[in-house]
Amino acid sequence: MALDFQDHRKDPAAWARSLDVSKEAVDLYLASEVIDLHIDSFIWTRVWGYDLTERHDHGLLRANFYSQVDFPRILEAQVTGATWVITTNPFKVQSERTTSFRNNLAQLESIFQSVSEQFSVVRTAAQYRAARAQGKHGAFLGIQGGNALEESKAALDAYLDDRILRVTLVHLTESGLGQTSSPLGSRKDTGLTARGREVIEQLNAKKIFVDLAHISKRGFWDAVECSDKTQPLLVTHTGVSGVFEHWRNLDDDQLKAVAKSGGTIGVMYEPTFLGDGKFSGKLDSVAAHLEHIIKVVGPDHASLGSDWDGAISTPRDMPTCLELPRLCEALLKRGLSHETVQKVLGENFLRVVASLRG
Repeated sequence: MALDFQDHRKDPAAWARSLDVSKEAVDLYLASEVIDLHIDSFIWTRVWGYDLTERHDHGLLRANFYSQVDFPRILEAQVTGATWVITTNPFKVQSERTTSFRNNLAQLESIFQSVSEQFSVVRTAAQYRAARAQGKHGAFLGIQGGNALEESKAALDAYLDDRILRVTLVHLTESGLGQTSSPLGSRKDTGLTARGREVIEQLNAKKIFVDLAHISKRGFWDAVECSDKTQPLLVTHTGVSGVFEHWRNLDDDQLKAVAKSGGTIGVMYEPTFLGDGKFSGKLDSVAAHLEHIIKVVGPDHASLGSDWDGAISTPRDMPTCLELPRLCEALLKRGLSHETVQKVLGENFLRVVASLRG
């Protein structure tokens, strides 16, 4: 099945006019790898049957919370790759979470297989580049919520393989792996559990990225301490406290730890984490958080980590993926070079993946 979409590569100038941005920004964007570290749209497929293969409008809530992404719009926006996430339901009992994950993984792979003319599930940077050479979107797969992995070491070894690029250890609630940064967790920061440390060891052995988005401050440093020092760390979707202090965001010392490991940090688009009102977000705030990462740790460690469709609101001047060239323009206006913008848009992430998996 081939999906229909408007191909803006045929008339970049018209796309620039429609978005009210410079042709320079659109040309740079179209010449770049554009890779998002965290798309959560599959959660709505599971909840109410949101069809990723159909083109949707802004939905009932004006692209707040959901309807920010689907496959046709991803193709039109020229998002060349992304990590598509399976989010674990923390309220299921442990035995059900593992079964649910396996079923969800099979379903998501089946959806991508149905559009294999334009999408390819990939595991490495080399596979991604091969998919791009065929004109396809390179889809990495990830897990959000390591509570899908709380079973025994032997059980995890049996069912988790390199189809999964990365695991976000904790989500919005604490689990058998460790403590969340969210106020929904315990007031006492107990960091990682013994099982959490063991899971990191298993993920390192399987060359699956440890993602430290959502984790508590102590849990973050526990993970840095026990992770394989030869493997890069990821924080796929976050803000930074150097721009706006928030429980969800990383401080400068955490940014430096990720950079020291050779990893990268994806900035998300939720306005309340970036310093804006819930329904009055600005894409320039996303640019400000990206710029801060670059100022603190250099241009090789900042990436895009939208959290599209992860029950977030989005900047009102970038409500969906279709407006992404506006972010490119905002970065250029902040004085970033073309090379740095291209690193942020996708090359940093590809470098990190290649360093672990080739």
